Amino acid sequence: MSIDIARTGAELELAARVIELVRAAAGPAAAAEVMVQHDAQALTRFANSAIHQNVAEATTSVRLRLHLDGRTASASTTLTGPDGLHTLVERTIAAVRVSPADPTWPGLTAPTPLHHSAGYHGSGPRSGLDFGFDEATARATPAERAERVRDFVRAADGLETAGFCRTVYTSAAFANTAGQAVEGRTADAAMDGIARLDGSDGVARLAAGRLADLDGSVLGARAAAKARAGQRPVELPPGRYEVVLEPTAVADILGNFAYFGFNGKTFAQKQSFADLGVEQFDPSVTIVDDPLGSRGEPAPGLPFDVEGTPRQSLVLVRDGVTKAVAHDRRSAAEVGTQSTGHASESSSTWGPMTTHLRLEASPPGTTPLPAPASSQTQSQASSQSSSQTQSQTSSRAQTSPRAQTSPRAQTSPRAQTSTPGPATDPAGPTAESARPLVARMERGLLITDFWYTRVLDQKSLIITGLTRNGVWLVEDGEVTAAVSNMRFTQSYPQALGIGAVRGIGSETVLLPDNFPGIRFAAPALHLASWNLTGNASG
Repeated sequence: MSIDIARTGAELELAARVIELVRAAAGPAAAAEVMVQHDAQALTRFANSAIHQNVAEATTSVRLRLHLDGRTASASTTLTGPDGLHTLVERTIAAVRVSPADPTWPGLTAPTPLHHSAGYHGSGPRSGLDFGFDEATARATPAERAERVRDFVRAADGLETAGFCRTVYTSAAFANTAGQAVEGRTADAAMDGIARLDGSDGVARLAAGRLADLDGSVLGARAAAKARAGQRPVELPPGRYEVVLEPTAVADILGNFAYFGFNGKTFAQKQSFADLGVEQFDPSVTIVDDPLGSRGEPAPGLPFDVEGTPRQSLVLVRDGVTKAVAHDRRSAAEVGTQSTGHASESSSTWGPMTTHLRLEASPPGTTPLPAPASSQTQSQASSQSSSQTQSQTSSRAQTSPRAQTSPRAQTSPRAQTSTPGPATDPAGPTAESARPLVARMERGLLITDFWYTRVLDQKSLIITGLTRNGVWLVEDGEVTAAVSNMRFTQSYPQALGIGAVRGIGSETVLLPDNFPGIRFAAPALHLASWNLTGNASG
């Protein structure tokens, strides 16, 4: 069950054929754009420490969008033969004649060369077929994915394991009646797994442009170390805690920024927190959408979007100042700017979204020390104001009288028991990229992961969710006890606000999303305050 690689240039030939059919059937006044995309996905899943499913599918889809006589309609097909293409054009013409008027039609992308990747030259101004493309990943076999699963299970050393290893290959081409014609391809690999011991879970996940860069042994050992360190958790009272978020948790912040914050449609509708030109984040924060790859990593995405607009690196936040949001042609026209190359099949409904966000890491040796007492006082005052705002949004955000007492004043679990803490395990639960940040934290929580995160207030991006796959108490720079999972209610932008970031890790980790084609580059993050509103046990 291996993946077939589409013939180079096949999609571009198919797109040009559809354009010819449109011109013949609808006349020269028709404005049409065609996206032909070949997707090949393969997934190897395991549970109870054994592979139980291997699936693969390969599909070529053709999407036609047509603007005629002031109306717009679109249709798609997976039938790529002559009859299928003729039917697609006929259906789209019939649909456009009964569609409502489209006064905000943004027009077609003019002939525009592709941008070159910082790390890879590409094939030329019209072809992005090389951009660091790894053919071995595109052709990966079930046996190669199974090898990584085997290594993960063995490294867990007897713990129950579950997860997946996947490879994805995409090749695509775009053409329109204005003369734009471009093509590109990409490959991606990801592994995500847990290890479990007596109800305690540990996780490890990683994305890469090359399957060869995924080491199942390293990931399995990391997940197992977290599961073992999560034994005998204690419950802590709700309240605001200083935290170190591991990259797996930071990826959830980036995902919500992408979907709701840096979204051109929500920005145009004034439902986004983004305020261009305003310092909304700590000066240490720089966020970039990086679809063409960098730092030796193959390009994670196609070099153009479904409207044929070339993609390039987009700085969303630089040194704390919000600089841009993602746009397709329609949302860009609405606010009087240019498309940033973020159109997708769903962007007309959900808005254009960034799919390759990177929170820039701190240069090695520059991780800031804990804030002085005056800064801490200012941060606490900001936290109290934030808590009042969040309480008005959701009753779940209300804090108990216990939360008004600093967590530092609570009796330490280390003092309550003589049982050795997780720090006695040489592997320990802390991800390597987070260790320097943990070492600087006097008292707070180390959080591995978030899940079931849901938006309570979109404008301020207040999120409620649960911790997952490991939480630990840190005292004097050392992990001292596992902590039960907790619910939080927190404004994500505010958590990264001015003076709220104590440190950013010096290494970014590539992490997969649930949906292929989306990934995040996240470092560990040391934050002054995180609003934990209850224990998961109730």
